[in-house]
This record gives sequence, C-alpha cells and structure tokens, in this order.
Amino acid sequence: MSKLKLGIPKGSLENATIDLFRKAGFNIATSSRSYFPAIDDPEMECMLIRAQEMARYVENGILDAGLTGLDWVSEVGADVVTVADLIYAKQSFGKVRWVLAVPEASDIHSAKDLEGKIVATELVATTKRYLAKYGVTAKVEFSWGATEVKPPELADAIVEVTETGSSLRANKLRIVETVLESNTQLIANRNAWADEWKQRKLLDLKLLLDGAIAALGKVGLMLNVHKDNLATVLAVLPALKRPTISHLSDGEWLAVNTILDETTVRTIIPRLKQAGGEGIVEYPLNKVIL
Repeated sequence: MSKLKLGIPKGSLENATIDLFRKAGFNIATSSRSYFPAIDDPEMECMLIRAQEMARYVENGILDAGLTGLDWVSEVGADVVTVADLIYAKQSFGKVRWVLAVPEASDIHSAKDLEGKIVATELVATTKRYLAKYGVTAKVEFSWGATEVKPPELADAIVEVTETGSSLRANKLRIVETVLESNTQLIANRNAWADEWKQRKLLDLKLLLDGAIAALGKVGLMLNVHKDNLATVLAVLPALKRPTISHLSDGEWLAVNTILDETTVRTIIPRLKQAGGEGIVEYPLNKVIL
C-alpha cells in the first residue's frame, strides 16, 4: 500500500494542528514517549517535527509533506511545493507577524535607526534580508528563546513573532515595523508532488483542511416557517450564500437551513422567533466545502 509521510509541527502549533485535523476527519493520537503519532488513515504516516526544521526535511525527501509556517520556509530558502495556505495559528486561527520591537523609551523608530545596533531573533536570515533592504548594517544574533527580555541590556532591538502583541507589551516593548507576515502552509517535496497518487492524496487533504478552516467560528441553523412569513424570516438571515429552502409534508410550511457566524446567532435567533420561525435548531459544523 502506498503511504504519504506527513510532518506534524511539534510545539506551539501542535494542538491547533491536531484539532484542525480532527475537524477535517482525521484522528491523530500523540504520546509523550513517541515522535510518531498514530493516525486513523492507513494511507498516512505521521511524524512530529519542529516547525523550524520541517521545510528542510520536506525538501530533502525525508518527509513527503508537512505543515509549517511560511516564515520557516522563507528562513531556510526551501525549494518545496506550497499545496495550501492554512490560515490558523496557535491562538487566533489567523496570521502571525514577525515584528521589529524595541524598548518603549528607545530612540529607534524605523529600521534605518538600527545602523550599528544589535538585533536578537530566531529568524536570523530573514532579519538580515530585511535590514539589507534598507541598506542597514547591524549585528543580528540568534536568540535561543525568551527574546522579549533581552532589550535593552543584551540587544537594542528584537525581531519576534506575535499574534496579539500582549507579550511584547507586558515586557514594555514597542512595535516599530512588521518584518514578515506568516501563516501555516501545507508544503510538499517536489518528487512526492510529481507522484500522481501522492499528489491526489495531498489535494484531498487540502480540500478537507480548507473545509475545516472555513467552518471555524460558524454554526448551522435550521428552522421551520409558514410560507406567509418566509420573506420576513429571510430578511433576518445573513447567509453564507443563500439559505436552503425545502417543502415540508404540510404544504403551508417550509424548512430553512443556513450557515451563520457563531457570534451573530445570539442576536439572530430571537429575531427569527419574532419573524415567525419555529423549531429553531443550532448545530456545530466541522467542515464547510465551498
């Protein structure tokens, strides 16, 4: 049997990735004693790999495909195929930013003010390219962690990843500029992508993961309505495209089915009831295939 060797990012993205796969229909079971999680798809083998190293292992063919950030693909300059952009992160299911940050009282207000300064970061190659774009010469030091606490004693500035900026603010740092925006990508080895079976498997996986992401923050809603009240009910509903309307056994009544942002439901359900909706049911969604 053919198998797809897939890298799952270990660390900050691990739980969000496993949860996304669950919504896409794949159950992944991890163990603290193993780097080879079990997956309930006999056509796939998984391995836990740090996101920083994923692109290199995919490029070299040790893995057929893997999930990692655009930031780390760019950092190592990996020659891989981007199969899917997956807009989720460890907290917000959105993009993350690598930002240039300095102490609140610093006189650094742009990249050009970094001439001759020390910058600490995990993203060394990307930071050097960023500085070169402005013609700035600075010392870029690799940071093994706790980068936020290094200014001002150990570095004049840092380039650090953030989703909300809260950690930077807590350490009394000010964001100067965005160096790079990043999101998770499903990437593939070029030889694996050239294999017809593996490419089809990856495209199927992309479809399901995209569907799971599209469903994030959304719920399904169905209700019954008398045909005389249909127009009033439809005026209340903001639909994904158009609500599905079907006839019930009683010809005077219709069923309405739609998809809504979860944050709007608490406001819309009372309005639907007032408009004549009955038997209103809200249900969770795992996937929305557009």
